[in-house]
Amino acid sequence: MIVKRAVSILGLASMLALVGSGTPPAVAAAQAAPGNSEIKIDNFSFVPPVVKVAVGTTVTWVNRDDIPHTAVSTEKVFKSKVLDTDDKFSYTFTKAGTYPYFCSLHPKMTGQVVVQ
Repeated sequence: MIVKRAVSILGLASMLALVGSGTPPAVAAAQAAPGNSEIKIDNFSFVPPVVKVAVGTTVTWVNRDDIPHTAVSTEKVFKSKVLDTDDKFSYTFTKAGTYPYFCSLHPKMTGQVVVQ
């Protein structure tokens, strides 16, 4: 009972520290270790529009819209083919930095991957 309570208190303290820092737990987890992150393309938007990930993370764009879209780096770091509904494109970020991107078919659609 005491061990469970201590673990619960430590877990609560960790969550409060994250909340107090203004960093949502999901973002903090994504920043902590490389893995996978998904960006949905829907209703002429990248969702979420800004993603923060760790170096080594693979980001996958999935087109959930009923029309084609692309994901193209403004700095020519990555470029997807035209993605039809349910098509996917993935890119692994190996260097820290900020990577703005857009849909080449609909240039007002923009997003950003921040790699830390």
